[in-house]
Amino acid sequence: MTEGRLCPSCAGTGARILADYSPPPWQVVECAACGFVFLRNPPGYSALVEDFAWERTSAHVRAERRAKHPWRLAIRTRLQKMGRALRPERATEFVRLFGQGRVLDIGCGNGKRLKAPLIPYGIELSRQLAAEADANMRKLGGACVHASGAEGIAGFEAGFFDGILMHSYLEHEEAVMPVLQGAYRTLKPGGMLFVRVPNFASLNRRWYGRNWAGFRYPDHVNYFTPHSLRTVAGRAGFKMRITNWWHLWLDDNIHALLTRREGTG
Repeated sequence: MTEGRLCPSCAGTGARILADYSPPPWQVVECAACGFVFLRNPPGYSALVEDFAWERTSAHVRAERRAKHPWRLAIRTRLQKMGRALRPERATEFVRLFGQGRVLDIGCGNGKRLKAPLIPYGIELSRQLAAEADANMRKLGGACVHASGAEGIAGFEAGFFDGILMHSYLEHEEAVMPVLQGAYRTLKPGGMLFVRVPNFASLNRRWYGRNWAGFRYPDHVNYFTPHSLRTVAGRAGFKMRITNWWHLWLDDNIHALLTRREGTG
């Protein structure tokens, strides 16, 4: 049993340390009540901004992986390039998904994932990236807020957005339930939330173990499976549909569409 961060899904207090996935000082644990896997001792938002921001640490992490497992990284990079060549540009995919209207990108980076006719809004924890995103989004009639997800989404009025995007974001967010509840509140009836998170249940995680690409210490603080993502989404009032179900067992990521269950948020 451990003490520290409560389970982000059920607020349970008991957890079992997964020693194989917990390089000191970090503790990846499994909730004793619901089985959700999460980082028990994240460094906090301020440290993520100043010390562990991904734009600062990504080069070091890639270099470390290249030195340890050069052939794995080469194969993965090649497959990623092939995948990008075969699929439409992401910005085009999001236009097709949301159509038009105001769309919020939480964890928006530099703010270039959304394009017209969408009106892009963003929330970004990194000061540098938030400033870049704000400049990019204002050109299309939107804006970016520099804040954590839970704090930022609380500033928008109910029913303000036609769609919300959480692309490679929710695994970083300590306040999972407040953010999802905020998404429910700020989505219009019929609006959709797209989520992409690393897939802790993937075959790759089981095969590579602690060397799985989905582990990033300490900025990944939640490790979702299809079941745990569906559970936490349901607790926030959403129905969930996995969109990459046909190759999910091989995929390092879960892609899911969440829609509101009216009258439950």
